Amino acid sequence: MVLVALNLRMAITSLGPLLDEVRTGLPMSALQAGVVTTLPALAFAVVGSATPWLVRRFSPPRLLVAAMGALALGQLLRVATGNAWLFVSTSALALAGIAVANVLLPMLVRQYFPHRIGLVTGAYSMSLTVGASVAAGSAVPIAHAAGGWRVGLGFWALVAVAAAALWAPIAWRSRRRASGARTGVGVGVGAPRPAVAGRARIRAGRTRLGWLMAVFFGAQSFAAYAQMGWLAQLFRDAGFRAETAGLLLAGVTAVSVPIAMAMPTLAGRMTSLRPLVLGTALASGLSYAGLLWSPYDLALVWMVLLALGQGTFPMALAMIGLRARTGAGIVSLSAFTQSVGYLIAALGPLAVGLLYGRTGDWVAPIGLLFVALLVQTGTGWSIARPQWIEDELRGPADRPEAASAG
Repeated sequence: MVLVALNLRMAITSLGPLLDEVRTGLPMSALQAGVVTTLPALAFAVVGSATPWLVRRFSPPRLLVAAMGALALGQLLRVATGNAWLFVSTSALALAGIAVANVLLPMLVRQYFPHRIGLVTGAYSMSLTVGASVAAGSAVPIAHAAGGWRVGLGFWALVAVAAAALWAPIAWRSRRRASGARTGVGVGVGAPRPAVAGRARIRAGRTRLGWLMAVFFGAQSFAAYAQMGWLAQLFRDAGFRAETAGLLLAGVTAVSVPIAMAMPTLAGRMTSLRPLVLGTALASGLSYAGLLWSPYDLALVWMVLLALGQGTFPMALAMIGLRARTGAGIVSLSAFTQSVGYLIAALGPLAVGLLYGRTGDWVAPIGLLFVALLVQTGTGWSIARPQWIEDELRGPADRPEAASAG
């Protein structure tokens, strides 16, 4: 799971530093470059929403192997083409694999580590963050060492191949168990438990909790994507050199690595998550105010506070596993939360860029981030207490606690 998570941002963050070389080498128009940079959020939304349908037809381990295969194939094909639109299409294939894995991982954590949800979620959240940073920082040096951008982008397919190879034996065993269950052969005492996702259909979009989770995830991702896209520019406008501004942006990611590891474990041990919701919101709010008030002199302070505020992302991932009782519920909640959330997130860099371009300063863009923070805090407060999506889809008499009382 940690190796899969390492893959989930590499294909995205390795492209940004090499985008100019890609545009020159293909060649690629401004429209095509814009489509490529918008693809991740769109793929996560569209393909992620289809993942519950896939889970009802295929075992999760087999789907995960297929997702890693699509990711590896897409990354290799896009560096082999000389056509810009084929580059876009093959990038979409790679991103589709990431989208499926995004949705599957919370469910697989619940399936294989039901008593270590916080620890394993923290481990894969940290791995995701590390993968994003390593790919962003290494893509250009690898390209220069190899003599071209194609190796700098295609290199990361090896990590996806490794993840698929490790999961292939698990996928094969799940296939044999499914076959044995149909024929009555090979499923006996001591046999591994079958996948818990089941074939039940749970529609998270028809529940209040599903929408609250989606808006909470979307609001924090809106801010995070805006920061990734524009924070370096803000520091440059404050007087830092381009190299220093880039290091400050990388510092946010570096400081957030241990936070990503610890946050899900904390969430799994707490009855109510309201202290975490308020704590991360306070850190984000202080960092936004500081970036308006003194972005140069106290830049390191605001960098650390931003990283603390971004602890909301691993907390949101942990919430997906904590707000459903069943595998089917986790898959549905994960798919709906991330699909709607990433659609909202796609607007972050665009909206901040438009406001910055129109006003020429950072007052209005940071004001917009404050609005997103208020939405994040309000929805997070509502979902912080224990509740489960399955309970909203049946009457009170059907709930486990009611049956126990009876």
